[in-house]
Amino acid sequence: MSFPARLRSLGCTLLVALTALCAVALNSGRVQAQDISAPLAQLTQDNYGATEAALGALAVSGSPAAAGIVAALADGKLVYSTGTPRQLFIQAEGALLDPVTLQPVTDPPAVKPVRVNNRVRRAVEAASGTLSLVSPDPAKRLDAAVAVARSRDAAALPALDLALSKESDAKVKSAMTLARASIVIGQAGTSDADRIAAIATVGAEGNQDALAILRSVPADASPAVKDAAATAISGIERNLAMWAVAQNVWYGLSLGSVLLLAAIGLAITFGVMGVINMAHGEMVMLGAYTTFVVQELIRTYNPGLFDLSLIIAVPLAFLFTGLIGVIIERTVIRFLYGRALETLLATWGISLILQQAIRTLFGPTNREVGAPSWMSGSFELGHMSITYGRLWIIVFAMLVFVALLATLRLTRIGLEMRAVTQNRRMAASMGIRTNWVDAMTFGLGSGIAGIAGVALSQIDNVSPNLGQSYIIDSFLVVVFGGVGNLWGTLVGAMSLGVANKLLEPYAGAVLGKIALLVIVILFIQKRPRGLFALKGRSIEA
Repeated sequence: MSFPARLRSLGCTLLVALTALCAVALNSGRVQAQDISAPLAQLTQDNYGATEAALGALAVSGSPAAAGIVAALADGKLVYSTGTPRQLFIQAEGALLDPVTLQPVTDPPAVKPVRVNNRVRRAVEAASGTLSLVSPDPAKRLDAAVAVARSRDAAALPALDLALSKESDAKVKSAMTLARASIVIGQAGTSDADRIAAIATVGAEGNQDALAILRSVPADASPAVKDAAATAISGIERNLAMWAVAQNVWYGLSLGSVLLLAAIGLAITFGVMGVINMAHGEMVMLGAYTTFVVQELIRTYNPGLFDLSLIIAVPLAFLFTGLIGVIIERTVIRFLYGRALETLLATWGISLILQQAIRTLFGPTNREVGAPSWMSGSFELGHMSITYGRLWIIVFAMLVFVALLATLRLTRIGLEMRAVTQNRRMAASMGIRTNWVDAMTFGLGSGIAGIAGVALSQIDNVSPNLGQSYIIDSFLVVVFGGVGNLWGTLVGAMSLGVANKLLEPYAGAVLGKIALLVIVILFIQKRPRGLFALKGRSIEA
């Protein structure tokens, strides 16, 4: 949220916040509403230092008018008269209001705005945060504590101590404690013991904000304080480095799940049939466009089903792309078995036809595919950010993998596919219709590519070129893991995904991918059949 928007939001809760402030003050007997004539006079001095001091006094004054004055200054509506004596006003729709009573002035004088600079803006933020420290809304109190921590304004310390003594929410209390420690570290005249205790409090947070606070230790601090700060900074940096590696591993697993979805259908097609299918990426693209069509129909006829749109799109994408795959196999691929170069050229031509067909039907621009509510948002795990969309895609990829593995292991078509993969001639001699198995295999691989497109529609642009982004990586995964081996495809996809994300911080995205490609090429030189090679007489031959 922007600075002015944040202050306006704080201003909206002015009445409730000030009521709570007065209640706390009366109950505690420690803070009473004060006369604010002195800080109002300071605001008319046209002096940044005086303005900053006035804001600090307003923040702890307990006056019901304080928040409105601070908000007016933030919005550029606080003005003062040019005559003698100077008076303070709030501009509102062509009128001048008394800053305390908010009553219009009958004879408005000539005025000038109260000037602000960066230091005053920080003071405004701190004052606004201080005035919200006793809001009945825990979220407002948390925002206020964060604002005070960032400003490190010593003037907010009395109000912060009062709010801290009354706080019952653990998360808000932790934020207030951190805010207090950030002020104590830089406050002049603070004892070494208090500063070291504050450094320990800040160091326990272990995040980037804590690093910024610890690096603000005054230059005139004692050696003991500086040593404590240096030790805390070193510990936080080591901790953040470990979390950064964990975050990159998570990103790698997320990328690996995408590669698995894109490559798993190609693994069985390439493994069983030996066809270099350059149109596999277009099957992914067709699955993404199926999702788009389903969502458009739902938006038009039954918007209440939008959260189920992906669940509806998965079987439809599988059936549609599977049917397209069977048609391609029966009309083109069946005549080109054993001729790898011809299948490559033919499927590449098919990919171009499919891309142009989509451009004709839907246009060349990206299409919007929305995310259901259960795939939106994120949560924090330590210092890692986990998005629900990526998390569900990983779960979905694992479910697809398990379902395909079960199909190959527990069904008749799966048994026949494995038999054809290991020894086509022997399978044919045992009565297996290898042509039928080829068609079903190609359709199954294309169908899985289609449901991969459903998932990819949530993290990538849905356009006619969607499939081209994944076809090369898919072949790389299949060859690295072992042609036709699902476990090899799983390990290969996750390994390449994690390795890619771990290399990126050091080599960059492009050089990292080039380095990974070189590593895979060198690996294939040693193990031409990949990580997990299938066994069988035809394969061994």
